[in-house]
Amino acid sequence: KFSEWKFKLFKVRSFVNSSPGEAQRPAKNTMEGKSSLEETPALICNANIPEPEKPVLAQPTFTAHSKSLEKPADIGKAREKALHQANLRQLCRICGASFRADVQNRRYPVHGPVDSKTQGILRKKEKKVTSWPDLIAKVFKIDVKGDIDSIHPTQFCHNCWNIMYGRFSNSPYEVYFPRNATIEWHPHTPSCDICQAARRGLKRKSCQSNPSLSKKLKAMADRARKARLPKSQVQPRNSNKDLMKKLTNCSKMHLSTKCLAVDYPVDFVKAISCQICEHILTDPVETTCKHLFCRTCIFRCLKVMGSYCPSCQYPCFSTDVESPVRSFVNILNSLVVRCPVKDCDKEVSLEKYNQHISSHKEPKESYVYMNKGGRPRQHLLSLSRRAQKHRLRELKLQVKAFADKEEGGDLKAVCLTLFLLVLRARNEHRQADELEAIMKGKGSGLQAAVCLAIRVNTFLSCSQYHKMYRTVKAITGRQIFQPLHALRNAEKTLLPGHHPFEWDPPLKNVSIRTDIGIIDGLSGLSASVDDYPVDTIAKRFRYDAALVSALMDMEEDILEGMIAKDLSDYLSGPFTVVVKESCDGMGDVSEKHGSGPAVPEKAVRFSFTIMNISIAQGQENVRIFEEAKPNSELCCKPLCLMLADESDHETLTAILSPLIAEREAMKSSELLLDMGGIQRTFKFIFRGTGYDEKLVREVEGLEASGSVYICTLCDATRLEASQNLVLHSITRSHAENLERYEVWRSNPYQESAEELRDRVKGVSAKPFIETVPSIDALHCDIGNAAEFYKLFQMEIGEVYKNPNASKEERKRWQATLDKHLRKKMNLKPIMRMNGNFARRLMTKETVEAVCELIHCEERHEALRELMDLYLKMKPVWRSTCPAKECPESLCQYSFNSQRFAELLSTKFRYRYEGKITNYFHKTLAHVPEI
Repeated sequence: KFSEWKFKLFKVRSFVNSSPGEAQRPAKNTMEGKSSLEETPALICNANIPEPEKPVLAQPTFTAHSKSLEKPADIGKAREKALHQANLRQLCRICGASFRADVQNRRYPVHGPVDSKTQGILRKKEKKVTSWPDLIAKVFKIDVKGDIDSIHPTQFCHNCWNIMYGRFSNSPYEVYFPRNATIEWHPHTPSCDICQAARRGLKRKSCQSNPSLSKKLKAMADRARKARLPKSQVQPRNSNKDLMKKLTNCSKMHLSTKCLAVDYPVDFVKAISCQICEHILTDPVETTCKHLFCRTCIFRCLKVMGSYCPSCQYPCFSTDVESPVRSFVNILNSLVVRCPVKDCDKEVSLEKYNQHISSHKEPKESYVYMNKGGRPRQHLLSLSRRAQKHRLRELKLQVKAFADKEEGGDLKAVCLTLFLLVLRARNEHRQADELEAIMKGKGSGLQAAVCLAIRVNTFLSCSQYHKMYRTVKAITGRQIFQPLHALRNAEKTLLPGHHPFEWDPPLKNVSIRTDIGIIDGLSGLSASVDDYPVDTIAKRFRYDAALVSALMDMEEDILEGMIAKDLSDYLSGPFTVVVKESCDGMGDVSEKHGSGPAVPEKAVRFSFTIMNISIAQGQENVRIFEEAKPNSELCCKPLCLMLADESDHETLTAILSPLIAEREAMKSSELLLDMGGIQRTFKFIFRGTGYDEKLVREVEGLEASGSVYICTLCDATRLEASQNLVLHSITRSHAENLERYEVWRSNPYQESAEELRDRVKGVSAKPFIETVPSIDALHCDIGNAAEFYKLFQMEIGEVYKNPNASKEERKRWQATLDKHLRKKMNLKPIMRMNGNFARRLMTKETVEAVCELIHCEERHEALRELMDLYLKMKPVWRSTCPAKECPESLCQYSFNSQRFAELLSTKFRYRYEGKITNYFHKTLAHVPEI
C-alpha cells in the first residue's frame, strides 16, 4: 500500500512540475516527424550511461499564465524532461521494449493487483502472490516498489507478461529473459539514450547496443526451439544418465524404489522418483518445466553440467526450483516403505521414516539420508516445532552436556542466560529487562491466579480462554496471559485437598488423608443401598476438606478481623464457625452433545456458606468476621453436584448421606489448621436454612406441597390454617420427624392408613437432613404475588357478587388484567410467575392501575389496604437480620399480620373460606418466630 501511495504521490508531483501546454508540445512535434516515439525505444544498459551526481526529482513550475519571465535555458530543460517522461510511457519497465511492437497494444501496470487470468493460475499453483510488484520481484528479481515515474516506466509489455504467466503455467513459456540482463533506469541527462533515439528516429538495435545480451537471447531461443522439437530430433547436451548418477552419488543417502512396501504401477513409481538418481524423492523440488528431482541431485547437476533441466534441456537455474504443491507432498509422505536395515522388517510411512531409522543403534549414515530440520533455505522460526527439534537436536545435546557438567543440570537457566546475553549484545535492552524479570520470577505478565479469576468471572470456557491467550500473545509478542496448564496449577491451590489439617478427635468413619480433591459421589454406594439402581453422575468434595479450603481463602479476612477487634493475631482459638447449608435443584441441564449415560436432565447442587466466625474471649464471643452478602453466589461454595431430580428421594438419600455423616462427625470434633504460621482450633455449627419448601419436604420426609398438611413448621392442616390464620407456633423438628417416620414404618398401633397418616402428620419418608426453621424469601414473594394476581382477576370479575363464574369468563378477566398492566405498568404477560414479575406486581402503583378496572370504591379501599399491609410486612422476611435492618417493621409485624388476616377472612372471604395458600400461612403465622 505504501509503494502504491508513493507512486501516486510522485505522479501528482510530476504533473504539477510540468505545464499542460509544454507537456503536449513534444508529442505533437514527434507526430510530425519521420517516426513516432513509440517506434524509437532505447534500452539503457549499465555500460552506456554514466551515473549522475545528483538525480533531479523536482523541476521549476511553469504555468501558461505566468507573468514572470524565465530564462530560455530553464524552459528548455523543462521541455526536455517532459519529453523524456512521455518517451518513458511508451517503454516496458522490465525489458525496455516499445509497446508499438505489439499490434494489439497490450500493456500492464507495474503497480496494483494481478489480472484475473494470472490470479487463476496462481491460485491453482497454491501461491499467495496477489500484486504485480511481488510477482515481478519473484520472476525477474526486480524491485519496482520504489520506482519514480520521472525515472522508471510505469507499465510492462505482453512478452514480459508471458514470461510471468509461463513461469507458473503447465506449458513452458515462449520468451526467455536473461538473468544478468537487468535494465537500470536513470534520471534524464543531456546524453540520455531514450531522448537521443527519439530524436534520431532510430529503431531499437539491441544486438549492437549489447552484443553479450543478444548472444544469450539467441542461445536461449535455440534451446527453447530444441525443446519444442520431438525427442527423436533433439540432441541433448549430455544424455548419459550414468554420468549424472555418478555425480550425485546418493545411493547411500536416498531410498531406493525397491524399499516400497506396495507393488505400485510403473508409471506411479516413476512419478514419485527422482529423474536423475531414480530413487524415491527426498526433499523434492520442481523445476519450471514441471520435472521433479531430489534437491541435492538437481543442485549438483546444475552446478556441474550447466543451467538446464537434465530431463528436457530447458533453461533452469537454481533459483527457479521450488517445492511441489502440498497435495503431492502429502501423497509422497503417505507412502509406506520397508526399513532397509538388516533384521528389521518394519513398514512405516515415508513421513515417519527418519524417526524410525534414528531408533537403530547402527550408524545411520551408511544407509539413509536424514533431513535435520526441513529445507535448508527455511528460517528456523518458520519451521514447525517438530522440524525445529530436528534441526537443533545436536545443539541441544551439547548445551545439556554443558548444563549437567557446570550448572547442575539446570538447562533452562543456561538457555535463558544465553538468550539474555544475545539480547544485551544487540542492544535490545527492553526485551532483555523483561526476560531478566521473568528469570527472577517477576514477569511482566499477569499471575496465573489473576488469569484464573479473569477466566471465571468473564465466563470463558477453556477453549475460549486459550484462543484469547494465543491471540494476545501473537499480537503483542508477549505472554501477558498465562497458558491453561498454569491456570490448572493455580486452581489446585484453591480447590479442596491442597492444605494439610487434622481433627481432634479424628472423625469417625472418615479417612485421615487431607490431599483429597474431587471424588465420585457414588463411591461406596453399593454398601449402603443394595437394591435401588442409581442412574446418575455425581461429583463432590469431602466436607472437611472443602471447609478447610474455604477457611484458607478467608485467611486475610480472619486476621484483619482480629486486628480490627483489638485482638492479638497470635490467638489460637477456639474459633466458632457458623455454616449455612443450601440445596436446590438446577432445572434443565440436558446433555446437548448426547455422549454419555442416560441421566436425568436435571441437577441438584448442595453447597455451603460461611456466615460468621467468632472467637471466645472470657465469657463472651467476639465476632471477627460476618458475611456481608450471605445470599450472594460469590460466597456460596459448591460441595456436591449430581445429575438427579430433586424429587427423587432415594437418589438424594444415597448421595447426600455420606455428606451428612461427615457433618455429624464434625459436630463433635475440633479442626486443627495452620493459619498465619500458627496452629489454630475451629469448631463448626451447621444451620440448614438454604432450602426452599420443596427441598425441606424432601429431606425431612414430608408429603409434597399439595398435601393437606400445608406447613413444614407446624402440624396444621389447610382447613385449620384457614380458620385460624395467625395463631400458630413452630412445632416440627428433625428428631420428631424421625420418630414419626418410625411410627409410619412400623405402625405399632395397627391403625388404618388414614388414622396412621393423621398420627404422623404427613411424614411419609425417612428424614435424612436436619433443617432449621426458615422461610424462603424468593418463593414467598412468588407465591404471594401469584395469589394477589388471582385476587386482582377476581375483583375485576366481581366474584364477591357472582361466585359461580364460568371458565371462559375467568379467562376474559385475566386477559383484561394482562392488557391493562401492559399498558399502564409495562408488565408483559408471563406463562409462570417469576421473581422479577412478582417484585414489579407487588407495588402501590399496580393496585392503582387495577382499581381503574374496578367500579366499587369500597373494593378499592380494601385492595389498597391489603397491599399496604403486605408492603409493610415484606421487609421482615426479605432482610438477613430484621432486628438490625428493620426493627420498626418487626415490632409492628404481629399487628399488621392480624389486620391482613382479618381482611382476608372478611372482605375476601369468597377466596379464603376453608382454604389458604402455604406461603400466606407462613407469612401470617410464623415469620416473627422464625
